[in-house]
Amino acid sequence: MLEPLDICVMLGGPSEEREVSLQSGAAVADALRSLDHRVSEIDPVDGEFRLPPKTDVVFLALHGTYGEDGTVQGKLDALGVPYTGCSEAVSRLAFDKVAAKRACSRDGLATAKDCVVDALGVGLPDGLELPLVLKPVCQGSSIRLEFVDSGDAWPSGLAKSLEGGGRVLVEELIGGREVTVGVVGGQLLPVVEITPKRGAYDYANKYTTGATEYTCPAPFDAEATHRIQHAGELALAAIGGGNCARVDFIVRPDGEPVFLEVNTLPGMTQTSLLPKAAAATGTGFAELCQWLVELAVEHPPLAATG
Repeated sequence: MLEPLDICVMLGGPSEEREVSLQSGAAVADALRSLDHRVSEIDPVDGEFRLPPKTDVVFLALHGTYGEDGTVQGKLDALGVPYTGCSEAVSRLAFDKVAAKRACSRDGLATAKDCVVDALGVGLPDGLELPLVLKPVCQGSSIRLEFVDSGDAWPSGLAKSLEGGGRVLVEELIGGREVTVGVVGGQLLPVVEITPKRGAYDYANKYTTGATEYTCPAPFDAEATHRIQHAGELALAAIGGGNCARVDFIVRPDGEPVFLEVNTLPGMTQTSLLPKAAAATGTGFAELCQWLVELAVEHPPLAATG
């Protein structure tokens, strides 16, 4: 157990996930104060910040661009201040859904058939079977996630997913059960199953109270559970490793986990998925926050990647 530290919780920020980040950061700050740490809070809403002079470690409660794409990690590396989560390089790779998917596929994980589109006016992709899932390549929280089940729906779905610019990852929809696996300090947490009561696990179902059921530990047999957890471990290793991540999969009816994405700064509200998984092992929210701080201090992400 560390002595009380000067911890800066970074929250909010300039991304489209700002509101969720503010909730994560407030919950983390309260938890760390309950453990007698000296906690300050910084909201880099314009992409700039100045840390308090005696900061021992930064707890990153940012989500989306700037927070998860390696930007803030690079700034903190330059300052020589340890932080929670993954390194700049790993964060940057994980945030790019295409790059992360290719890395995981090379290491033997199953992935959906896909293509990448970067402009309007492109026709329905050849070689992909409907229905399709459209995801901005560099975005989180299911923002601008679109489902296309017919050729007629393709132009509007693509336009919505391309709002704001960038590239869109187009994947064949995989049927099965949606799950997530947390990995903290090399320890695999219980599998969480995600079951929207209606429709897909989009932004609305993710953040509307009562819209989605979460089951932890997920009701798989021991062999299937091990297979899913091992896939989570392999996925994090494929992108370079780190102190904390959450890996999402669709589990096919035959039990094969199909990789979706790696989240290097998972949500940290009291009801977020990583805290739910930790709670299933008897680790409370404040204990989880303390664990992440200890990992950051004892095994800084920069050191882990050389």
